[in-house]
Amino acid sequence: METIYCVITLGEFQKRGFLYGPICPIYGYGALILILFFSNYKKNSLKLFFYAGIIFSVFEYLVSFLLDATLKLKCWDYTNEFFNLNGRITLAFSIAWGFIAILFINHIHPFIRKKVDHFVKKIPLRLRYTIFNIFLIIFITDTILSCIKYIKII
Repeated sequence: METIYCVITLGEFQKRGFLYGPICPIYGYGALILILFFSNYKKNSLKLFFYAGIIFSVFEYLVSFLLDATLKLKCWDYTNEFFNLNGRITLAFSIAWGFIAILFINHIHPFIRKKVDHFVKKIPLRLRYTIFNIFLIIFITDTILSCIKYIKII
């Protein structure tokens, strides 16, 4: 979503996020928050929209603040956007998070979960654990190396 937004608004592809690799963890954590805490609102789109809009605005603000405070990193800046708060969040994205939550909980996650479950059942359990651990080690290593890059420890 963010890549498409950047292509449209900036006219070019840009690598987003602070990690060396292609993963943008704020979206992964956001998806986990949706799955773990908002799946119960699948049948109530209005509550899902408002709760997700509020919670993800707070989440986005906190992540922006923490990245700035700990790594002196500003991954996004909404200063010039209408109705923003310290350039960290904006009303337009708060509304977008609500719609995205509805789309994700009601359509995207169930579809992907069904496809992944079908595929994963064919993989032996021990191999699943091995693959998971490899990806976990890569993610943790990428996070540590990226943090070192920004705080310039080495």
